[in-house]
Amino acid sequence: MTALLNWFPTMVDRKVRIAAWTTFAVQTLIVVTGGAVRLTASGLGCPTWPQCTADSLVNTPEMGIHGIIEFANRLLTFLLVIVAIATFALVFRMRKQRRDLYWLTLLIGLGIPAQAVIGGISVLTKLDPYVVGLHFIVSIAMVVLSTVLVYKVYFGRGPWKTVVSGITVAVAWVMAVFQLITISVGILTTGSGPHAGDAEAPRNGLDSELLQHIHSYPAYIALGLTVLALLLSITGRVIQLRNAIVLLLAVNIAQIVVGIAQSRMGLPELLVGLHMLLACLVSAAVTNVLLNLRQKA
Repeated sequence: MTALLNWFPTMVDRKVRIAAWTTFAVQTLIVVTGGAVRLTASGLGCPTWPQCTADSLVNTPEMGIHGIIEFANRLLTFLLVIVAIATFALVFRMRKQRRDLYWLTLLIGLGIPAQAVIGGISVLTKLDPYVVGLHFIVSIAMVVLSTVLVYKVYFGRGPWKTVVSGITVAVAWVMAVFQLITISVGILTTGSGPHAGDAEAPRNGLDSELLQHIHSYPAYIALGLTVLALLLSITGRVIQLRNAIVLLLAVNIAQIVVGIAQSRMGLPELLVGLHMLLACLVSAAVTNVLLNLRQKA
């Protein structure tokens, strides 16, 4: 029993770092697989929740490929739970000196049932676009929390000090706000478009073509602010922040290229799925930039 207890670390080690990265990976993966459910019109492959049908917890052969896809995505929730429990267990013994990791892992663990419940409500409301959008927002929030967890695992607790000028901090936070606006308008755009998750699912009734244009404006502003932040970081000679902004810039450009391509090609499923993945990576990269505005004193 003592040997088993001693296996759990009292300080951050390789096991904790692997667990943090795994948490980030599975929280991103659930967004991608959820996108696959939607893009294959399998959103009602299991027409009820929490069971797959009124009489079966799992999908049945009669439900075909859509039932398999939807049920497989539901099963992935158990992987998230396993990873969350394992990560929480790994930081539990260090909860006094690393309360930040303790509370982060606990919050991520509690967020998983919230994801599941909102996903279930989306099924029960026959994929109401606003409920589906809320589900995506919660998923992005989980990716953000997972990013903070990874950062904290590597860079520990404070005390922290701001290492850049006030204007750099302001630009970075305004950029983050425009990134959030971009994602929010993107959710409304998706809710008005063709990929509803099921042929009978309702749409939000908004003008999809107009929203595509509106969606692009804050994205371009965020890109411009990212470039400005990069220039300011070069002037300030903060290498860690500069690298974080370069990473964000690369992901941002990829996201914009994919967004333009999917719009001009009639929203092909593969590009739409890639756009969703990149939304997660942009959110993570923005979080990483904000975290790097301060460094250990």
